[in-house]
Amino acid sequence: MGEPIEVTEAVRVPAHAITLRAVRASGHGGQNVNKVATKVELRVETAAIEGLPDAARARLEALARRRRDAEGRLLVTSQKTRTQARNLDDAREKVRALILASLVPVTPRRATRPTTASQERRLIEKKRRAATKRERTAPESQ
Repeated sequence: MGEPIEVTEAVRVPAHAITLRAVRASGHGGQNVNKVATKVELRVETAAIEGLPDAARARLEALARRRRDAEGRLLVTSQKTRTQARNLDDAREKVRALILASLVPVTPRRATRPTTASQERRLIEKKRRAATKRERTAPESQ
């Protein structure tokens, strides 16, 4: 189908793993939108991506789980511009960005404790707020 998508020096999507389909875009555009197939649907066989580590492949599967077609391929669409060539470039860039995002390992969350000063500030603010609300109530009648 064209040329491969170079993600990094080691990771690339080969041309045989990419399927392109042009369809009519929706939305504004007048006669142009009714006549010209400018929307691009790019399908990528994720199993064929070269140089992708197993951990990154698992992250890619998680990131792209809602972007799957019936055969399990990654489906990316673009109808941002009025030309098919620019929409194709945009779709290829979306695929590249998604794979790049999967290459970044997830940093585990480390539990932290609030500082003593922040706890004191919180309690002072709570007391001030409670006093404000207490003043709003009607005085007790005797």
